[in-house]
Amino acid sequence: MTTRGKTILFQGDSITDAGRSREGDANRGLGQGYASVIASRLGYAFAEAGHRFLNRGLSGNRVSDVYARWNEDAISLRPDVISLLIGVNDAWRTVHRLPEGASDRFARIYRHLLEETKETMPEAVLVLCEPFVLRVGSVADGWEEWRRIVDGYGQVVRSLAAEYDAVFVALQEPFKRATQRAEAGYWLSDGVHPTAAGHELIASEWESAVLGSRLVL
Repeated sequence: MTTRGKTILFQGDSITDAGRSREGDANRGLGQGYASVIASRLGYAFAEAGHRFLNRGLSGNRVSDVYARWNEDAISLRPDVISLLIGVNDAWRTVHRLPEGASDRFARIYRHLLEETKETMPEAVLVLCEPFVLRVGSVADGWEEWRRIVDGYGQVVRSLAAEYDAVFVALQEPFKRATQRAEAGYWLSDGVHPTAAGHELIASEWESAVLGSRLVL
């Protein structure tokens, strides 16, 4: 076990944001989603280390939005571990033919973000989470396109994780398997946003991937 507490930063969109407070309260600032679950679990398991958990997820963000605020919401915080879950809003804009989705910049900007992070914080550990959807709610309309795009993003994230020596957290297949236990809406209320059970699933997969990697918390 490490003797120095690490700063673990969660980044992403509304799935990560999960209603977090912007008022600076350490607990409320984690939101009500998987970031809070992970912080609770690891904070208890490694209490002696004194790890610090931060959440800077922002609802509605695409990867380009995350990159635009990366200096203030990531690099300036000097985290030891950065966890990123992003992609569904990029897919949303493409599926709905919005102007912001006229060209798909997901892979290009994601790579640029990782390159800059490695240049400025070479010692930081990256944890890249696979985007996911289930066929329920708004996602049911145009399902085949949703799956094609999100599956493609998942392949991009997996490939970049290998290239940049990051921990990869698979989520699409675990959510698919979970529908054998309960219907899709039990896990993702609208095909995108996790329920309490869905956030628990993400936290479990994250913890398994991270603690099973070279990263020692």
